[in-house]
Amino acid sequence: MNPTTGAATPSAHGSVLVINSGSSSVKYQLVDPVGGEAIASGLVERIGESEGRVTHTVAGEKTQRTTVVADHGAALRLALDLFEELGPNLDEAGVVAVGHRVVQGGSKFSGPVVIDDTVVQDITDLVPLAPLHNPGHVRGIEVARALLPDVPHVAIFDTAFFQSLPAAAHTYAIDADVAREHGIRRYGFHGTSHQFVSQEVARVLGRRVEDLNQIVLHLGNGASVSAVRGGVAVETSMGLTPLEGLVMGTRSGDIDPAIVFHLHRNAGMSIDEIDDLLNKRSGIKGLAGDNDFRVLHDLVAQGHEGARLALDVYVHRLRKYIGAYHAVLGRVDVITFTAGVGENDEIVRALTTADLESMGIAVDAALNDERSREARVISPGWTSTLVMVVPTNEELAIARQCVDLVAGGAVAS
Repeated sequence: MNPTTGAATPSAHGSVLVINSGSSSVKYQLVDPVGGEAIASGLVERIGESEGRVTHTVAGEKTQRTTVVADHGAALRLALDLFEELGPNLDEAGVVAVGHRVVQGGSKFSGPVVIDDTVVQDITDLVPLAPLHNPGHVRGIEVARALLPDVPHVAIFDTAFFQSLPAAAHTYAIDADVAREHGIRRYGFHGTSHQFVSQEVARVLGRRVEDLNQIVLHLGNGASVSAVRGGVAVETSMGLTPLEGLVMGTRSGDIDPAIVFHLHRNAGMSIDEIDDLLNKRSGIKGLAGDNDFRVLHDLVAQGHEGARLALDVYVHRLRKYIGAYHAVLGRVDVITFTAGVGENDEIVRALTTADLESMGIAVDAALNDERSREARVISPGWTSTLVMVVPTNEELAIARQCVDLVAGGAVAS
């Protein structure tokens, strides 16, 4: 610990500044890639609005301010000023790299890459595949490179882990020439989390990741599931965009694509209106009126029929994917719940695994109900498939990938 600030002291390997630059916010975290601690973190939000908000946290002390944040350049300058004012000092923290989360890497990127002008252009070229995300990433990268020119900047792609999907899994059955011309295929998302969690499972169990077949359930406001054979992703639920797959907080997940045509032709809805409907007004929110699972469970307890249906639809889709991925893998050694809902919602975990004993899947009620931030097994001893809860840590995963790339693997995960 730093005796002055009380903050975690970076290791001899230094620290990594992880930046997630979104369309109207910049999230950042200074990470010790060896010990895994978040030395400091912050969020600048409402960029470009009449009043922005910034939160900076160090040593458990949270500072919040409101101010006008004109653009991403102003947001990052504000973040750096807060490091200077409130600590820790970035020069003293020994920042060895800046890691940038990038949602869409297309077929171009299958791993982390040191950013140069060509990489920035490649990410820009992928904007049509991620129009809500990649533009913010590009702006954040350009500004951060200008403000912190003396350290390497590394792009970590959400899609990279799923570049290993076999052709049968990533190919959509549409005209091959059209798909090729417009880059239409399954890319998958949340890859950094799925990779981290699948590796963490092996570490916790004292097993080689190469020996394990896993199903990873990343259940947050956005939700996805992956099938991982021997540490390599072979299937995932999100597709060309993060809309496909599981029912999510505000996204529909899988639907008949003809619904889009139906709404356009018969309801007079524009493409943009349908996009907004399926991404922002569907899922749990669309069915129950609120996408907070704590509110959802309260509504279910009060007898709210829409909330009960929302939960049933959510769990039904989860169970369907577990069955499908069990068939894909042939043998499942571990099913893992992670992210906000997966880590904290024992009701969802219990309902998802109920009555699957014939598949060798079950949870122990007492273990499932236990509140803990530690990775743990929650299945009884007799099951052929372990059920686990493993907290994800995408910032730590990004930091370690950065150091592995720029320092030749000096930091082990």
